[in-house]
Amino acid sequence: MDPVSIADPQGILELLADVALKGEGVTTDNLMEFVMDEGFMDPTYLSAKGEDPDAYYKGKANAWAVYQVREWKRVLIISGGPGKERRMQITETP
Repeated sequence: MDPVSIADPQGILELLADVALKGEGVTTDNLMEFVMDEGFMDPTYLSAKGEDPDAYYKGKANAWAVYQVREWKRVLIISGGPGKERRMQITETP
């Protein structure tokens, strides 16, 4: 997958709604719901890069491996990749 960057909240949620994460570690059938459950209701920026065979976009394998979602000062990072357990981290920027 080509890297993607989105700064439109509606566009971010639409893209995340089409992503499913399988495999080990963090998994979900709908990444948008997962992100919202973590408290990111109005994300302001998304970047996604890399390739993960256990991540699916619109039902097709090999979606992005690393997702970074920002909502003002909070940042959610979900990272994985081939042969890696997917992890999640939330941080706050100063």
